Amino acid sequence: MTAGKNNSRPPSAFRQRDVTRAIRGAVAAGVDIARVEVTNAGTIVIVPAAGATTAGAAAQNGESAETNEWDRL
Repeated sequence: MTAGKNNSRPPSAFRQRDVTRAIRGAVAAGVDIARVEVTNAGTIVIVPAAGATTAGAAAQNGESAETNEWDRL
Protein backbone atom coordinates (compact mmCIF):
# COMPACT_ATOMS: atom_id res chain seq x y z
CA MET A 1 0.00 0.00 0.00
CA THR A 2 1.12 3.50 -0.65
CA ALA A 3 1.37 6.03 2.11
CA GLY A 4 -0.18 8.88 0.08
CA LYS A 5 -3.75 9.27 -1.08
CA ASN A 6 -4.31 8.63 -4.78
CA ASN A 7 -6.52 11.41 -6.13
CA SER A 8 -8.24 10.73 -9.41
CA ARG A 9 -9.11 14.40 -9.91
CA PRO A 10 -6.52 17.20 -10.22
CA PRO A 11 -6.80 20.19 -7.90
CA SER A 12 -9.35 22.79 -8.92
CA ALA A 13 -8.10 25.84 -10.82
CA PHE A 14 -10.67 28.08 -9.12
CA ARG A 15 -12.85 28.11 -6.04
CA GLN A 16 -16.49 29.02 -5.54
CA ARG A 17 -15.43 32.06 -3.53
CA ASP A 18 -13.46 33.33 -6.55
CA VAL A 19 -16.59 33.24 -8.70
CA THR A 20 -18.66 34.83 -5.93
CA ARG A 21 -16.17 37.69 -5.57
CA ALA A 22 -16.14 38.31 -9.32
CA ILE A 23 -19.94 38.39 -9.47
CA ARG A 24 -20.23 40.68 -6.44
CA GLY A 25 -17.65 43.03 -7.95
CA ALA A 26 -19.50 43.18 -11.26
CA VAL A 27 -22.84 43.81 -9.55
CA ALA A 28 -21.27 46.52 -7.37
CA ALA A 29 -19.96 48.16 -10.56
CA GLY A 30 -23.49 48.21 -11.96
CA VAL A 31 -23.06 45.47 -14.56
CA ASP A 32 -26.12 43.42 -15.51
CA ILE A 33 -24.79 39.88 -15.86
CA ALA A 34 -26.06 37.61 -18.63
CA ARG A 35 -23.84 34.67 -17.70
CA VAL A 36 -20.58 33.67 -16.05
CA GLU A 37 -18.11 31.38 -17.80
CA VAL A 38 -15.25 29.53 -16.13
CA THR A 39 -12.59 27.90 -18.32
CA ASN A 40 -10.64 24.76 -17.50
CA ALA A 41 -7.67 26.97 -16.69
CA GLY A 42 -9.72 28.79 -14.04
CA THR A 43 -10.29 32.01 -15.96
CA ILE A 44 -13.56 33.65 -14.89
CA VAL A 45 -15.38 35.56 -17.64
CA ILE A 46 -18.44 37.66 -16.84
CA VAL A 47 -20.62 38.31 -19.87
CA PRO A 48 -22.77 41.43 -19.52
CA ALA A 49 -26.45 41.43 -20.47
CA ALA A 50 -27.39 42.57 -23.97
CA GLY A 51 -28.63 45.97 -22.77
CA ALA A 52 -25.42 46.81 -20.89
CA THR A 53 -23.31 49.62 -22.29
CA THR A 54 -19.57 50.03 -22.32
CA ALA A 55 -17.59 53.27 -22.31
CA GLY A 56 -17.06 53.08 -26.07
CA ALA A 57 -20.76 52.59 -26.74
CA ALA A 58 -21.58 55.35 -24.27
CA ALA A 59 -19.44 57.81 -26.21
CA GLN A 60 -21.25 56.86 -29.41
CA ASN A 61 -24.59 57.42 -27.69
CA GLY A 62 -23.69 61.03 -26.92
CA GLU A 63 -22.63 60.53 -23.32
CA SER A 64 -19.57 62.29 -22.00
CA ALA A 65 -16.32 61.00 -23.46
CA GLU A 66 -14.63 61.99 -20.20
CA THR A 67 -16.17 59.09 -18.27
CA ASN A 68 -13.74 56.51 -17.12
CA GLU A 69 -14.04 53.26 -19.09
CA TRP A 70 -13.54 51.30 -15.87
CA ASP A 71 -16.66 52.83 -14.33
CA ARG A 72 -18.89 50.68 -16.54
CA LEU A 73 -17.30 47.23 -16.45
